[in-house]
Amino acid sequence: MKFNKALSITSIAAVVFCVGPAMANAHSETEIRFAGQVNGQPFECGKSYTNIGTTNSTITPSDFRMFISDVHLIDAKGNAVALELIQDKTWQVANVALIDFEDGTSHCRNGTGPVNLAVRGTVAPGEYKGIEFTLGVPFDLNHGNPTIAPAPLSSTAMFWNWQAGYKFLKFDTATSGRPLTTDAPDRQGGGSASGFSVHLGSTGCASESRTTPPSSCKNPNRVTVRFDSFDPAKDVVIADIGAVLANANVDVNAPETPVGCMSFPNDPDCPPIMRAFGLPYGGQPGGVQQFFRKQ
Repeated sequence: MKFNKALSITSIAAVVFCVGPAMANAHSETEIRFAGQVNGQPFECGKSYTNIGTTNSTITPSDFRMFISDVHLIDAKGNAVALELIQDKTWQVANVALIDFEDGTSHCRNGTGPVNLAVRGTVAPGEYKGIEFTLGVPFDLNHGNPTIAPAPLSSTAMFWNWQAGYKFLKFDTATSGRPLTTDAPDRQGGGSASGFSVHLGSTGCASESRTTPPSSCKNPNRVTVRFDSFDPAKDVVIADIGAVLANANVDVNAPETPVGCMSFPNDPDCPPIMRAFGLPYGGQPGGVQQFFRKQ
């Protein structure tokens, strides 16, 4: 198993589910549902969660959003069949969808009111038993001008710059040791001068400037996940930020580094977080990803 694109694979025997009528050219709509959690508890703006990380901190989240792309259904023979996303240009465009758990209320007041908890698309009729998807934005869509891009790629809150591209995941929170402040913006884009943030995106992107699209990125930092047993009618993809923070100290921040972990190289706060995503970091291989599971 390659850990740089770690797979989260259930050990449960596959249950085949059927999609669509038995007509060669018919496509049926399928919905993959997502739920945000913190240590198994439903994510909620302004709610406090205890026993987080190595210091058993209490956190109060203020944002939780992520981009999902390249969604496939796994057929009975193990082949990956692309889910053609519905082009609503609100939550989905091309092969990318924005999952938004925050609702703009309470501590998440800097977000948006609407939430989106599913990826919706059509697939050729057939027998399917699992799913595969990627946390992240594909390279060809990741480096451009969000002010002229169609939604959801128009979200400037989910964008760094042309060179680095989008934040594949954005999670911000206050912690026991680092209460959230609003009077001194974080120079690295964390949304606050304190608190703790996890912003996942590509780094080491080679270009002339921050406003020039790169030709490549040394650290793509996309996470591909596969559940060999998954029924969209019954199962939900859980994204649990508590599992990502389990081996991190969210009550401290290394001096002269961005708030929390923003994927940049040589940040002492990042190794346990990147490892939990299943991603290599600082010359160390990634582990088995802990962020996604099925329920």
